[in-house]
Amino acid sequence: MILLTGGAGFIGSNLHAALRQRGAETVVVDWLGQQGKWRNLAAHPPARLIPPEALDDFLAARPPIETLIHLGAISETTASDGDRTWATNVELPLRLWHWCAARGVRFLYASSAATYGDGAHGFDDDPARLGALRPLNLYGWTKHAFDLRVAALLAAGAPRPPQWAGMKFFNVYGPNEYHKGSMISVVKVKHDEVLAGQAPRLFRSDRPDLADGAQARDFIWIGDVVAVILWLLDTPAVNGLFNVGTGRARTYRDLAHAVCDAAGVPRAIAYIDMPDKLRGQYQSFTEAGTARLRAAGFGGQFTPLEDGIRRYVQDYLRQPDPYA
Repeated sequence: MILLTGGAGFIGSNLHAALRQRGAETVVVDWLGQQGKWRNLAAHPPARLIPPEALDDFLAARPPIETLIHLGAISETTASDGDRTWATNVELPLRLWHWCAARGVRFLYASSAATYGDGAHGFDDDPARLGALRPLNLYGWTKHAFDLRVAALLAAGAPRPPQWAGMKFFNVYGPNEYHKGSMISVVKVKHDEVLAGQAPRLFRSDRPDLADGAQARDFIWIGDVVAVILWLLDTPAVNGLFNVGTGRARTYRDLAHAVCDAAGVPRAIAYIDMPDKLRGQYQSFTEAGTARLRAAGFGGQFTPLEDGIRRYVQDYLRQPDPYA
């Protein structure tokens, strides 16, 4: 049995679908809410769906879980409720870590590229560099705080799960993200603008040394993220904190052009001012260092941005049923 928190969400539901295709028994912990998130699970109903507030009681019954994959979190980069975000992103995964360590259950969890802040210290997932990172927002800080807590437990020789892996997800895009509101991927937002007959809009640069549209991120197709997680499940001897990105930054200009190409419209971009609330908290560049993931044995190839966007637009967004 695999317990998957956040299993009705974007990454979680795509992973859940892959696990079900493998014949795995999955228990999903999540809320379905009022935004149609149930559709993320419609084609692959879980064996059981547990609301997060019932998780502790479920675990107290000692279910026969072999692996716990913790993807549930407050993931909005604009989150402002510090107490709630800390409780969800630090205290909850810490309890799950100890539960897995005590019962011999494998533990995989979601970290984030937001932990790298403005990138001044690079994007190397070497645990020795954790202490130098300075996240720019509450979400990134709480994810970083849990990574640091894990490192401290390991250094102290505290009990640990038989396999543990943290995954620093970079900018993931693909189907089943439609419930995410303002946190939906830029690919989906730009596609919607094109579909409405508009030119894709991009933020003007807030840095004098960076041209408009030259801001760059490591955009990764959801199928590649799932492939990394499945590889970790298939390789129980691998432990550690790993970047999950392509290792190649691409500009927002590249992304906007790829969306136009996939939609079959002429390339065009309209630049707009960056909102005040993002100034000083905006990552103008991210690029995953993938050397440690490769050294651990992951041999999969990452989908080029143009190919991933074409697949997303043509196989999902332009279809009557856009869900995976």
